[in-house]
Amino acid sequence: MRILLVGAGGVGDAFAKIAARRSFYELIVVSDYDLSRAERTVAWIEARHGAQDGRFLAERIDASDPDSVAEVAQRHGVTHVMNAVEPKFVPTIFAGALAADANYLDMAMSLSEPHPTNPHEETGIMLGDDQFALSADWEKAGKLALVGMGVEPGLSDVFARYAADHLFSEIDELGTRDGANLVVRDELGNEIFAPSFSIWTTIEECLNPPVVWEKDKGWFTTAPFSEPEVFVFPEGIGPVECVNVEHEEVILMPRWINAKRVTFKYGLGDEFIGILKTLNQLGLDKTEPVRVRSADGPVMVAPRDVVAAGLPDPASLGPRMTGKTCAGVWVTGTGTDGMPREVYLYHVSDNEWTMAEYEAQCVVWQTALNPVIALELLAAGTWSGLGVLGPEAFDAKPYLDLMALPVDQGGYGQPWGFEDRLA
Repeated sequence: MRILLVGAGGVGDAFAKIAARRSFYELIVVSDYDLSRAERTVAWIEARHGAQDGRFLAERIDASDPDSVAEVAQRHGVTHVMNAVEPKFVPTIFAGALAADANYLDMAMSLSEPHPTNPHEETGIMLGDDQFALSADWEKAGKLALVGMGVEPGLSDVFARYAADHLFSEIDELGTRDGANLVVRDELGNEIFAPSFSIWTTIEECLNPPVVWEKDKGWFTTAPFSEPEVFVFPEGIGPVECVNVEHEEVILMPRWINAKRVTFKYGLGDEFIGILKTLNQLGLDKTEPVRVRSADGPVMVAPRDVVAAGLPDPASLGPRMTGKTCAGVWVTGTGTDGMPREVYLYHVSDNEWTMAEYEAQCVVWQTALNPVIALELLAAGTWSGLGVLGPEAFDAKPYLDLMALPVDQGGYGQPWGFEDRLA
Protein backbone atom coordinates (compact mmCIF):
# COMPACT_ATOMS: atom_id res chain seq x y z
CA MET A 1 0.00 0.00 0.00
CA ARG A 2 1.30 3.44 -1.02
CA ILE A 3 -0.59 6.37 0.50
CA LEU A 4 -0.86 10.00 -0.55
CA LEU A 5 -1.85 12.07 2.48
CA VAL A 6 -3.37 15.35 1.28
CA GLY A 7 -3.03 17.94 4.04
CA ALA A 8 -0.48 18.25 6.85
CA GLY A 9 -2.57 20.40 9.17
CA GLY A 10 -3.75 19.19 12.57
CA VAL A 11 -5.51 16.00 11.46
CA GLY A 12 -3.07 15.16 8.66
CA ASP A 13 -0.09 15.66 10.96
CA ALA A 14 -1.66 13.38 13.59
CA PHE A 15 -2.51 10.77 10.93
CA ALA A 16 1.13 10.57 9.86
CA LYS A 17 2.37 10.37 13.45
CA ILE A 18 -0.02 7.52 14.25
CA ALA A 19 0.80 5.67 11.03
CA ALA A 20 4.53 5.99 11.72
CA ARG A 21 4.15 3.31 14.41
CA ARG A 22 2.56 0.83 11.99
CA SER A 23 4.07 -1.33 9.24
CA PHE A 24 1.18 -2.15 6.86
CA TYR A 25 2.23 0.29 4.09
CA GLU A 26 5.25 0.86 1.90
CA LEU A 27 5.10 4.64 1.54
CA ILE A 28 3.26 7.72 2.84
CA VAL A 29 3.65 10.91 0.81
CA VAL A 30 2.82 13.77 3.18
CA SER A 31 1.61 16.65 1.02
CA ASP A 32 0.37 20.18 1.62
CA TYR A 33 0.01 23.46 -0.26
CA ASP A 34 2.56 24.76 2.25
CA LEU A 35 5.49 22.41 1.69
CA SER A 36 7.07 23.44 5.01
CA ARG A 37 4.14 21.92 6.92
CA ALA A 38 4.61 18.58 5.19
CA GLU A 39 8.35 18.74 5.81
CA ARG A 40 7.76 19.54 9.48
CA THR A 41 5.60 16.43 9.91
CA VAL A 42 8.19 14.19 8.24
CA ALA A 43 10.98 15.73 10.32
CA TRP A 44 9.03 15.09 13.55
CA ILE A 45 8.56 11.43 12.63
CA GLU A 46 12.24 10.97 11.81
CA ALA A 47 13.31 12.74 15.02
CA ARG A 48 10.97 10.61 17.15
CA HIS A 49 11.31 7.25 15.39
CA GLY A 50 14.59 7.45 13.50
CA ALA A 51 15.28 7.15 9.79
CA GLN A 52 12.28 5.71 7.95
CA ASP A 53 14.14 4.23 4.96
CA GLY A 54 12.14 6.39 2.58
CA ARG A 55 8.74 5.45 4.02
CA PHE A 56 7.82 9.14 4.43
CA LEU A 57 8.25 11.86 1.80
CA ALA A 58 7.14 15.50 1.75
CA GLU A 59 5.53 17.03 -1.34
CA ARG A 60 3.74 20.22 -2.31
CA ILE A 61 0.21 19.77 -3.64
CA ASP A 62 -2.70 21.98 -4.67
CA ALA A 63 -5.80 20.30 -3.22
CA SER A 64 -8.04 22.62 -5.26
CA ASP A 65 -6.69 21.19 -8.52
CA PRO A 66 -7.56 17.58 -9.44
CA ASP A 67 -4.69 17.52 -11.93
CA SER A 68 -2.23 18.35 -9.14
CA VAL A 69 -3.63 15.56 -6.97
CA ALA A 70 -3.49 13.07 -9.84
CA GLU A 71 0.04 14.08 -10.84
CA VAL A 72 1.49 13.63 -7.34
CA ALA A 73 -0.37 10.35 -6.88
CA GLN A 74 0.78 8.92 -10.22
CA ARG A 75 4.36 10.07 -9.80
CA HIS A 76 4.64 8.10 -6.56
CA GLY A 77 2.62 5.06 -7.65
CA VAL A 78 0.01 5.76 -4.98
CA THR A 79 -2.67 3.14 -4.29
CA HIS A 80 -4.71 5.15 -1.74
CA VAL A 81 -5.39 8.89 -1.48
CA MET A 82 -6.13 10.04 2.09
CA ASN A 83 -8.01 13.35 2.19
CA ALA A 84 -7.19 15.30 5.38
CA VAL A 85 -8.18 18.84 4.41
CA GLU A 86 -11.32 20.99 4.57
CA PRO A 87 -14.42 19.39 3.01
CA LYS A 88 -14.60 22.19 0.42
CA PHE A 89 -11.73 20.37 -1.33
CA VAL A 90 -13.53 17.00 -1.47
CA PRO A 91 -14.66 17.31 -5.13
CA THR A 92 -11.18 18.03 -6.49
CA ILE A 93 -9.33 15.44 -4.39
CA PHE A 94 -12.06 12.88 -5.12
CA ALA A 95 -11.71 13.52 -8.86
CA GLY A 96 -7.91 13.53 -8.70
CA ALA A 97 -7.80 10.16 -6.94
CA LEU A 98 -10.08 8.56 -9.52
CA ALA A 99 -8.07 10.05 -12.37
CA ALA A 100 -4.93 8.56 -10.82
CA ASP A 101 -6.60 5.13 -10.61
CA ALA A 102 -6.20 5.17 -6.82
CA ASN A 103 -8.53 4.29 -3.97
CA TYR A 104 -9.78 7.13 -1.76
CA LEU A 105 -10.62 7.88 1.89
CA ASP A 106 -11.92 10.99 3.60
CA MET A 107 -13.14 12.06 7.02
CA ALA A 108 -15.78 14.56 5.87
CA MET A 109 -17.96 14.35 2.78
CA SER A 110 -18.90 16.72 -0.03
CA LEU A 111 -20.80 19.77 1.17
CA SER A 112 -24.54 20.26 1.27
CA GLU A 113 -26.75 23.03 -0.05
CA PRO A 114 -29.92 23.92 1.89
CA HIS A 115 -33.32 23.65 0.25
CA PRO A 116 -33.84 26.92 -1.66
CA THR A 117 -37.30 27.72 -0.26
CA ASN A 118 -37.91 25.48 2.76
CA PRO A 119 -34.50 24.91 4.39
CA HIS A 120 -35.70 24.03 7.89
CA GLU A 121 -38.07 21.29 6.79
CA GLU A 122 -36.80 19.83 3.52
CA THR A 123 -33.36 18.73 2.41
CA GLY A 124 -31.66 20.23 -0.60
CA ILE A 125 -28.38 18.72 -1.74
CA MET A 126 -27.25 16.57 1.18
CA LEU A 127 -23.78 15.84 2.50
CA GLY A 128 -22.12 13.30 0.24
CA ASP A 129 -24.73 13.45 -2.52
CA ASP A 130 -22.12 14.50 -5.06
CA GLN A 131 -19.90 11.56 -4.10
CA PHE A 132 -22.61 8.91 -4.06
CA ALA A 133 -23.72 10.11 -7.50
CA LEU A 134 -20.35 8.92 -8.84
CA SER A 135 -20.36 5.49 -7.18
CA ALA A 136 -20.81 3.69 -10.51
CA ASP A 137 -17.67 5.38 -11.86
CA TRP A 138 -15.64 4.04 -8.93
CA GLU A 139 -17.14 0.56 -9.33
CA LYS A 140 -16.32 0.58 -13.05
CA ALA A 141 -12.75 1.55 -12.23
CA GLY A 142 -12.52 -1.29 -9.70
CA LYS A 143 -11.72 1.17 -6.90
CA LEU A 144 -13.07 1.97 -3.44
CA ALA A 145 -13.95 5.41 -2.09
CA LEU A 146 -14.41 4.97 1.67
CA VAL A 147 -16.13 8.16 2.78
CA GLY A 148 -16.71 9.56 6.27
CA MET A 149 -13.93 7.52 7.93
CA GLY A 150 -12.84 9.87 10.75
CA VAL A 151 -14.21 9.70 14.26
CA GLU A 152 -17.58 11.38 13.63
CA PRO A 153 -18.36 10.29 11.01
CA GLY A 154 -16.28 7.15 11.07
CA LEU A 155 -15.88 5.42 14.41
CA SER A 156 -19.45 6.40 15.30
CA ASP A 157 -20.65 4.55 12.19
CA VAL A 158 -18.55 1.50 13.09
CA PHE A 159 -20.20 1.50 16.53
CA ALA A 160 -23.63 1.66 14.90
CA ARG A 161 -22.88 -1.32 12.68
CA TYR A 162 -21.57 -3.28 15.68
CA ALA A 163 -24.74 -2.53 17.68
CA ALA A 164 -26.95 -3.64 14.80
CA ASP A 165 -25.00 -6.87 14.27
CA HIS A 166 -24.37 -7.93 17.86
CA LEU A 167 -26.53 -6.10 20.40
CA PHE A 168 -29.99 -5.42 18.95
CA SER A 169 -32.72 -7.28 17.12
CA GLU A 170 -34.53 -4.00 16.40
CA ILE A 171 -33.22 -0.44 16.64
CA ASP A 172 -35.44 2.50 17.54
CA GLU A 173 -32.76 5.22 17.36
CA LEU A 174 -29.13 5.56 16.40
CA GLY A 175 -28.06 8.80 18.06
CA THR A 176 -24.50 10.00 17.63
CA ARG A 177 -23.63 12.06 20.72
CA ASP A 178 -20.43 14.11 20.95
CA GLY A 179 -19.34 15.97 24.06
CA ALA A 180 -16.23 17.16 25.90
CA ASN A 181 -14.98 19.03 28.94
CA LEU A 182 -12.07 20.67 27.11
CA VAL A 183 -10.77 24.03 28.28
CA VAL A 184 -8.27 26.26 26.45
CA ARG A 185 -6.37 28.96 28.34
CA ASP A 186 -4.16 31.85 27.27
CA GLU A 187 -0.63 32.54 28.48
CA LEU A 188 -2.02 34.12 31.67
CA GLY A 189 -4.22 31.14 32.46
CA ASN A 190 -7.50 32.76 31.43
CA GLU A 191 -10.06 30.58 29.69
CA ILE A 192 -10.47 31.68 26.05
CA PHE A 193 -12.67 30.88 23.06
CA ALA A 194 -10.63 28.69 20.73
CA PRO A 195 -12.39 25.89 18.81
CA SER A 196 -10.55 22.58 19.01
CA PHE A 197 -11.44 21.70 15.43
CA SER A 198 -11.50 23.63 12.16
CA ILE A 199 -13.75 26.68 12.62
CA TRP A 200 -14.43 26.59 8.86
CA THR A 201 -15.93 23.11 9.19
CA THR A 202 -17.63 23.88 12.51
CA ILE A 203 -19.47 26.87 11.02
CA GLU A 204 -20.56 24.72 8.08
CA GLU A 205 -21.90 21.95 10.32
CA CYS A 206 -23.56 24.09 12.94
CA LEU A 207 -25.26 26.80 10.88
CA ASN A 208 -26.58 24.55 8.13
CA PRO A 209 -30.03 23.03 8.78
CA PRO A 210 -29.52 19.78 10.73
CA VAL A 211 -30.73 16.61 9.02
CA VAL A 212 -32.77 13.92 10.80
CA TRP A 213 -33.80 10.57 9.34
CA GLU A 214 -36.98 8.67 10.24
CA LYS A 215 -38.12 5.45 8.66
CA ASP A 216 -41.60 6.74 7.77
CA LYS A 217 -40.41 10.19 6.58
CA GLY A 218 -36.94 9.71 5.17
CA TRP A 219 -34.51 12.63 5.51
CA PHE A 220 -35.81 16.00 6.67
CA THR A 221 -34.34 19.11 8.29
CA THR A 222 -34.89 21.24 11.38
CA ALA A 223 -33.66 24.64 12.56
CA PRO A 224 -30.03 24.91 13.74
CA PHE A 225 -29.46 24.02 17.42
CA SER A 226 -32.89 22.33 17.68
CA GLU A 227 -34.07 19.67 20.16
CA PRO A 228 -31.64 20.43 23.01
CA GLU A 229 -31.08 17.60 25.47
CA VAL A 230 -28.71 16.96 28.35
CA PHE A 231 -26.60 13.86 27.72
CA VAL A 232 -24.35 12.38 30.39
CA PHE A 233 -20.93 11.52 28.98
CA PRO A 234 -18.65 8.93 30.64
CA GLU A 235 -15.19 9.01 32.20
CA GLY A 236 -15.66 12.19 34.20
CA ILE A 237 -16.97 14.43 31.42
CA GLY A 238 -20.49 14.42 32.84
CA PRO A 239 -23.69 16.12 31.63
CA VAL A 240 -23.46 18.29 28.51
CA GLU A 241 -26.32 19.96 26.63
CA CYS A 242 -26.37 18.68 23.06
CA VAL A 243 -28.25 20.03 20.03
CA ASN A 244 -29.01 18.88 16.51
CA VAL A 245 -26.20 19.57 14.05
CA GLU A 246 -25.84 18.64 10.38
CA HIS A 247 -23.55 15.62 10.14
CA GLU A 248 -22.71 12.73 7.85
CA GLU A 249 -23.82 9.93 10.19
CA VAL A 250 -27.46 10.78 9.56
CA ILE A 251 -26.83 10.44 5.82
CA LEU A 252 -24.71 7.29 6.05
CA MET A 253 -26.26 5.06 8.70
CA PRO A 254 -29.71 4.56 7.10
CA ARG A 255 -28.09 3.37 3.88
CA TRP A 256 -26.79 0.18 5.54
CA ILE A 257 -28.45 -0.14 8.97
CA ASN A 258 -32.13 -0.75 9.74
CA ALA A 259 -33.28 1.80 12.34
CA LYS A 260 -36.43 3.81 12.96
CA ARG A 261 -34.62 7.12 13.58
CA VAL A 262 -31.09 8.50 13.15
CA THR A 263 -29.81 11.73 14.73
CA PHE A 264 -26.60 13.62 15.45
CA LYS A 265 -26.26 15.93 18.46
CA TYR A 266 -23.21 17.90 19.48
CA GLY A 267 -22.36 19.45 22.85
CA LEU A 268 -21.59 23.05 21.91
CA GLY A 269 -22.43 25.13 24.99
CA ASP A 270 -24.23 28.48 25.21
CA GLU A 271 -21.12 30.58 24.51
CA PHE A 272 -20.22 28.70 21.33
CA ILE A 273 -23.82 28.77 20.06
CA GLY A 274 -24.00 32.51 20.76
CA ILE A 275 -20.79 33.17 18.82
CA LEU A 276 -21.97 31.10 15.86
CA LYS A 277 -25.28 32.96 15.78
CA THR A 278 -23.43 36.29 15.85
CA LEU A 279 -21.16 35.25 12.99
CA ASN A 280 -24.27 34.34 11.02
CA GLN A 281 -26.00 37.64 11.79
CA LEU A 282 -22.93 39.59 10.67
CA GLY A 283 -22.49 37.54 7.51
CA LEU A 284 -19.12 36.28 8.67
CA ASP A 285 -20.11 32.67 8.01
CA LYS A 286 -20.30 33.23 4.25
CA THR A 287 -17.89 31.50 1.88
CA GLU A 288 -18.45 33.71 -1.17
CA PRO A 289 -15.70 36.35 -1.41
CA VAL A 290 -16.59 39.98 -0.75
CA ARG A 291 -14.74 43.10 -1.85
CA VAL A 292 -12.57 44.54 0.93
CA ARG A 293 -10.45 47.68 0.87
CA SER A 294 -6.81 47.32 1.81
CA ALA A 295 -3.68 49.44 1.75
CA ASP A 296 -2.77 47.83 -1.58
CA GLY A 297 -6.22 48.36 -3.07
CA PRO A 298 -9.43 46.31 -3.16
CA VAL A 299 -9.15 42.56 -2.56
CA MET A 300 -11.69 39.74 -2.61
CA VAL A 301 -11.89 37.81 0.68
CA ALA A 302 -14.28 35.12 1.94
CA PRO A 303 -15.61 36.23 5.37
CA ARG A 304 -15.36 32.71 6.78
CA ASP A 305 -11.69 32.53 5.83
CA VAL A 306 -11.13 35.77 7.77
CA VAL A 307 -12.73 34.22 10.88
CA ALA A 308 -10.54 31.13 10.51
CA ALA A 309 -7.41 33.26 10.06
CA GLY A 310 -8.22 35.27 13.19
CA LEU A 311 -8.49 32.25 15.49
CA PRO A 312 -5.65 30.03 16.74
CA ASP A 313 -4.78 27.04 14.56
CA PRO A 314 -6.54 24.09 16.29
CA ALA A 315 -3.34 22.05 15.88
CA SER A 316 -1.52 24.56 18.08
CA LEU A 317 -3.91 24.39 21.04
CA GLY A 318 -2.64 21.16 22.61
CA PRO A 319 -0.22 22.71 25.13
CA ARG A 320 -2.92 25.10 26.36
CA MET A 321 -5.77 22.59 26.44
CA THR A 322 -6.95 20.33 29.25
CA GLY A 323 -9.70 17.75 29.42
CA LYS A 324 -11.21 14.93 27.38
CA THR A 325 -13.39 14.53 24.33
CA CYS A 326 -15.90 11.72 23.80
CA ALA A 327 -17.37 10.39 20.57
CA GLY A 328 -20.01 7.71 20.53
CA VAL A 329 -23.41 6.34 19.57
CA TRP A 330 -26.42 6.04 21.86
CA VAL A 331 -28.64 3.18 20.67
CA THR A 332 -32.15 2.30 21.84
CA GLY A 333 -34.41 -0.55 20.85
CA THR A 334 -34.90 -4.26 21.47
CA GLY A 335 -31.95 -6.42 22.47
CA THR A 336 -31.18 -9.82 21.03
CA ASP A 337 -33.00 -11.32 24.04
CA GLY A 338 -36.23 -9.53 23.08
CA MET A 339 -36.04 -7.09 25.99
CA PRO A 340 -35.80 -3.27 25.80
CA ARG A 341 -32.21 -2.09 25.62
CA GLU A 342 -30.32 1.23 25.68
CA VAL A 343 -26.55 1.38 25.25
CA TYR A 344 -23.83 3.95 24.63
CA LEU A 345 -20.76 2.84 22.67
CA TYR A 346 -17.95 5.36 22.84
CA HIS A 347 -14.28 6.29 22.75
CA VAL A 348 -12.67 8.92 24.97
CA SER A 349 -9.48 10.78 24.06
CA ASP A 350 -7.48 12.53 26.81
CA ASN A 351 -5.52 15.60 25.73
CA GLU A 352 -2.75 15.05 28.28
CA TRP A 353 -2.07 11.58 26.87
CA THR A 354 -2.22 12.52 23.16
CA MET A 355 0.11 15.46 23.74
CA ALA A 356 2.61 13.32 25.65
CA GLU A 357 2.56 10.53 23.08
CA TYR A 358 2.11 12.37 19.78
CA GLU A 359 2.33 16.13 20.42
CA ALA A 360 -1.17 16.33 18.92
CA GLN A 361 -4.24 17.70 20.67
CA CYS A 362 -6.89 15.14 21.44
CA VAL A 363 -9.66 16.16 19.01
CA VAL A 364 -7.50 16.02 15.89
CA TRP A 365 -5.71 12.89 17.16
CA GLN A 366 -8.97 11.04 17.78
CA THR A 367 -10.15 11.98 14.29
CA ALA A 368 -6.91 10.84 12.66
CA LEU A 369 -6.73 7.48 14.44
CA ASN A 370 -9.64 5.93 12.59
CA PRO A 371 -8.59 6.14 8.94
CA VAL A 372 -5.24 4.62 9.91
CA ILE A 373 -7.06 1.61 11.35
CA ALA A 374 -9.29 1.40 8.28
CA LEU A 375 -6.32 1.49 5.93
CA GLU A 376 -4.64 -1.30 7.87
CA LEU A 377 -7.76 -3.46 7.50
CA LEU A 378 -7.88 -2.68 3.77
CA ALA A 379 -4.19 -3.53 3.40
CA ALA A 380 -4.78 -6.88 5.09
CA GLY A 381 -7.84 -7.64 2.94
CA THR A 382 -10.04 -7.81 6.03
CA TRP A 383 -12.11 -4.98 4.57
CA SER A 384 -12.74 -4.74 0.84
CA GLY A 385 -15.27 -3.19 -1.49
CA LEU A 386 -15.88 -1.19 -4.65
CA GLY A 387 -17.71 2.05 -5.29
CA VAL A 388 -18.55 4.76 -2.78
CA LEU A 389 -19.10 3.16 0.63
CA GLY A 390 -19.43 4.35 4.22
CA PRO A 391 -17.94 2.64 7.30
CA GLU A 392 -21.27 0.85 7.95
CA ALA A 393 -20.73 -1.24 4.82
CA PHE A 394 -17.96 -3.22 6.57
CA ASP A 395 -17.82 -5.69 9.45
CA ALA A 396 -17.29 -3.66 12.63
CA LYS A 397 -15.82 -6.39 14.84
CA PRO A 398 -12.37 -6.69 13.22
CA TYR A 399 -12.05 -2.92 13.40
CA LEU A 400 -12.96 -2.66 17.08
CA ASP A 401 -10.84 -5.69 17.94
CA LEU A 402 -7.75 -4.19 16.28
CA MET A 403 -8.42 -0.82 17.85
CA ALA A 404 -8.63 -2.24 21.39
CA LEU A 405 -5.86 -4.85 21.13
CA PRO A 406 -2.80 -3.85 23.20
CA VAL A 407 0.10 -2.37 21.25
CA ASP A 408 2.45 -5.18 22.31
CA GLN A 409 0.01 -7.64 20.72
CA GLY A 410 -0.14 -5.79 17.40
CA GLY A 411 -3.11 -3.51 18.09
CA TYR A 412 -3.62 0.19 18.67
CA GLY A 413 -4.13 0.02 22.44
CA GLN A 414 -7.31 2.11 22.35
CA PRO A 415 -10.09 0.32 24.23
CA TRP A 416 -13.59 1.50 23.45
CA GLY A 417 -16.31 1.92 26.04
CA PHE A 418 -19.68 0.28 26.45
CA GLU A 419 -22.45 1.32 28.83
CA ASP A 420 -25.79 -0.42 29.30
CA ARG A 421 -28.03 2.49 30.27
CA LEU A 422 -31.20 0.62 31.26
CA ALA A 423 -31.26 -0.52 34.90
